Order: sequence, then structure tokens, then C-alpha cells
Amino acid sequence: MEAAGGGGGGSLPGKPVMVVGIDDSDHSYYALDRRPQQYRLGVLTAKPPASSVIGIAGIGSAELLPTVEADLKRTAARVMDKAKSLCAEVADVGYEAIEGDARGVICEAVDRHHAEIPAIGCHGYSKWKSFVMNPSGRACRAVLGSVSDYCMHPRHAHCTVMVVKRPKHKH
Repeated sequence: MEAAGGGGGGSLPGKPVMVVGIDDSDHSYYALDRRPQQYRLGVLTAKPPASSVIGIAGIGSAELLPTVEADLKRTAARVMDKAKSLCAEVADVGYEAIEGDARGVICEAVDRHHAEIPAIGCHGYSKWKSFVMNPSGRACRAVLGSVSDYCMHPRHAHCTVMVVKRPKHKH
């Protein structure tokens, strides 16, 4: 991770690492803001490949790739800038923007940095479940849009996962 310390000082040996996966949502910024102080902090955002955003748009979509790629880079930079402002007082923090699917990016970062715990904001999408056919032709449950559900599975993240849910505001 690109090291950057708001409060001054390099690595703090002996402190466990927490990786916080963020995107451009209030949910993830809330998770970042609620991080326990006893961890060295790794802040990470996933930038999807432009081709995955365009998908199978059809003829003419190739011309869109540079525009979409530039927009995705701007979004990742905006997310990192906001994270850096939220972590201005954190003494030991690193930042990464990695291309790929958020679920895999977070789990790989946990392994790569030997993190004790990943923290992920909860968007509340896990209610939207459906059954889909996997490549072998079997029906399996798919949770649409749920990075936290994916990361919580022991096969993906080999540690405890902290899912932070924003409180609902009463009107």
C-alpha cells in the first residue's frame, strides 16, 4: 500500500492490520470513520475494468472505452482523496486503488497484507437474492451486489470480517 500518514509516523510494528474496502458511497465512508484505533490501516478501493462496465453494449462500445476508463480513474481518485481527508489524523495508514472486482480485490488485499480483519460498509443489498445457474448447470444462490456476503464466506476471506451498517435515520 502506498504509505501516507496524516499524523506522522511510518509503520507501527506489533499492531495488527485492518483493511477497509471503500467505494464512492456514504456506507463505506461510514465504515472507514468507525474503524477501531488499535489497527494499522489499509484503505483500498477497487476500480472495475472499463470493459466490465460497458459489458456487451454492442457495436460502437469500443469508442467508449477511453471515456469510461478516464471516468473510473477520476472516481477512484475522488474516493482516495475523501479517504485521505477522513484519515488525516491517522498515524499509520496506506492507500491502494486496484483494478478488479471489489469482492476479489478486498479478499486478496487481506491475504497480501496479512490483515487481521477487513471492514466493509453495508449497503443493504443482501436482501436481493435469487437463484441462478452456475457453469456446471446447477442452481445456486446468488446475492446480488453484496460484497460483504462474499467476503464473509470462509472460502474467500480467511478471517473475521467486520460489516459496518449505517444506522437508519428517522424522519
